Amino acid sequence: MKKFISSLFLALIVLIGLIACGGGNNDEEEATSDNGDDASENTEPAEKVEIAFWHAMSGDNGQALEDIVNKFNEQSDTVEVEAIYQGSYDDSLNKLRAVGGSSEAPAIVQVFEIGTKYMSESGFITPMQEFIDEEDFDVSVLESNILSYYTLDDQLYSMPFNTSNAVMFYNKDKFEAAGLDPENPPKTFSEVKEAAEKLSTDGNYGFTMATIGWFVEQLLANQGALYLDNDNGRGGEATEALVNSEAGVNIFTWLDEMNKAETFTNYGSNWDDPRGPFFAEQVGMYFDSTANTAEVIKNSSFEVGSAPFPVADGMDPQGLVVGGASLWITNQVSEDQQKAAWEFVKFTTQPEVQAEWAAATGYFPITPAAYEEEVLKNIYEEYPQFKVAVTQLENTEVSPATQGALTTVLPEARKIIETELGEMYEGKDPKDAIDDAAKKITDALK
Repeated sequence: MKKFISSLFLALIVLIGLIACGGGNNDEEEATSDNGDDASENTEPAEKVEIAFWHAMSGDNGQALEDIVNKFNEQSDTVEVEAIYQGSYDDSLNKLRAVGGSSEAPAIVQVFEIGTKYMSESGFITPMQEFIDEEDFDVSVLESNILSYYTLDDQLYSMPFNTSNAVMFYNKDKFEAAGLDPENPPKTFSEVKEAAEKLSTDGNYGFTMATIGWFVEQLLANQGALYLDNDNGRGGEATEALVNSEAGVNIFTWLDEMNKAETFTNYGSNWDDPRGPFFAEQVGMYFDSTANTAEVIKNSSFEVGSAPFPVADGMDPQGLVVGGASLWITNQVSEDQQKAAWEFVKFTTQPEVQAEWAAATGYFPITPAAYEEEVLKNIYEEYPQFKVAVTQLENTEVSPATQGALTTVLPEARKIIETELGEMYEGKDPKDAIDDAAKKITDALK
């Protein structure tokens, strides 16, 4: 009996021990589970920093920009960019002026190149150089000829984004029919004039350009000529217009001679004005932006040639001023938002991003490595017209002339040039026209 009781007592002790161990295991599992839940909560991604990006890209270019923003947002765990279309470049800059100094300003804004002077002095921005220096970002991987426009006093104020320059498109079929070599387009003013004579038949014109002041800036730069004193306003505040130098007279006289010979006609002062006549084969050659290359090819029923910008006789081409726009980071948002903006800006400089952007739009990549990306190689192989502008950019000699004029009155100066060109086409003496333009621009600088 005692053995039975002892055995029963021993079994009871073992059973209690097992229950106790089981309870301990349950507690450990609960603790492990609790710790796991805490760890899960701690590793959830932090809320993204949201920033606004104001831009002026519409149509196909706008969609290509949205694609870049979406791609960035998908790969970023920390930043969410909202791209907001603001209308034209002028519209966007005017809106920024209206909200500058307030919390309504975006983190990033796209501003056209002639807004550089205003933006750098606005007090609304943090120079890009600050982010570059803080991170020791290597700008040597970017295209120096493009960076030079947005560099003031050795400081990069904004990051180039959509960059273009000017080219001359021509109808290869018309060239061949007129006895001209379609693979050897004119390179000088006199060669353009001679080709225009041969192409002007049956009410058609040999050459035209929209009455846009930007083209005069390009023609001046290609001759190595300054638009303004003090190194185009880059060595000090500009006080005098130099557009009526010999180089300026060359340009106005050249256009005037073709206009009087009726081998040139003025279709208007909008970008689209000469495009329709070119597509309709009513004109053989015209100036346009490289950003429109794909559109020109798509809308032409003939083979389109692309030629470097011509230069005055007796001189080597010096290159052109970049057009387009750049990205600015504003100081009207928090430091965290500014850093977030910098993350997006860096993303836009990546070779694959720049290659896709260039392939979709016709703008230059700001990163030379983008030319090695397959998507861009394929486009250039299919459309060799793109390569002419790239070569022109690479051959540009960086100087104050090709860096471009720096002044807040440049939009007004362009309008002055356009008005004087229009009056010259109506009979005003070319020397008087360019002299009057210089005087009016100088007055605007005061």
